[in-house]
Amino acid sequence: MFINYAHRGASAYEPENTMASFRKALEMRATGIELDLQGTKDGKIVISHDKTIDRHSDGTGRISDYTYEELLKFDFGSWFDKQYKDERIVLFEDFAREFLPKNLTFAIELKQVGIEKETLEIIRKYAVHDDIYVSSFEYEALENMRRCDADLKLSWLIRDSINEDNTEKLLRIQGTQICPKAENVTPAGIELAAAKGLRVRLWGVSNEEIMRQVYPLDTDGMTVNFPDKLRILMEEDRQHTEGGTR
Repeated sequence: MFINYAHRGASAYEPENTMASFRKALEMRATGIELDLQGTKDGKIVISHDKTIDRHSDGTGRISDYTYEELLKFDFGSWFDKQYKDERIVLFEDFAREFLPKNLTFAIELKQVGIEKETLEIIRKYAVHDDIYVSSFEYEALENMRRCDADLKLSWLIRDSINEDNTEKLLRIQGTQICPKAENVTPAGIELAAAKGLRVRLWGVSNEEIMRQVYPLDTDGMTVNFPDKLRILMEEDRQHTEGGTR
């Protein structure tokens, strides 16, 4: 099944990685949610793409230098629009409590090594199905996750094309999904992954043109900031298929 992953939530319309963004993704009928995890000074897991809070809050500095309570003092919405001034950094456990029981597929990205155990504990506490992929660019983080759980679905985010080396490396940790940047994916790479029993998810779908270029390829889905537009494309495709025009 092709999954429409809302990238950091519906981040074209709401401030990324906030509850507003994740809830908007549901309104837009995304079938998956992608989010990013970082560790705080006091060992809490929060949702943030960046290691620092400079870009998307009214504060500065590294997340790892603040406790969770200290981070709550910052405004994580006004950078996007002043109507979101009450948005705060999201504790992963709060997200998990609300969203993991839903009929969605999740791509949970570890942005650093060292938060694997705490992340897994929260997933196990709230998950009601196994449509959960723990992903990372950090191969070591995925190795650590595999040591903690023999069955968890692992996705390796890569910046180059799918090739023999990276597919074999992923297979060494019994990975499930390899994730190249959309502009680097090729039909041959997808075929190679499939031959090795690996699935493919795309990232870096930054505009509608790229979305439409890669959508016909045989992948498991893609992360987009605009899940409403991908949903429309998927519906158009289904109508064409049912009408026998494709």
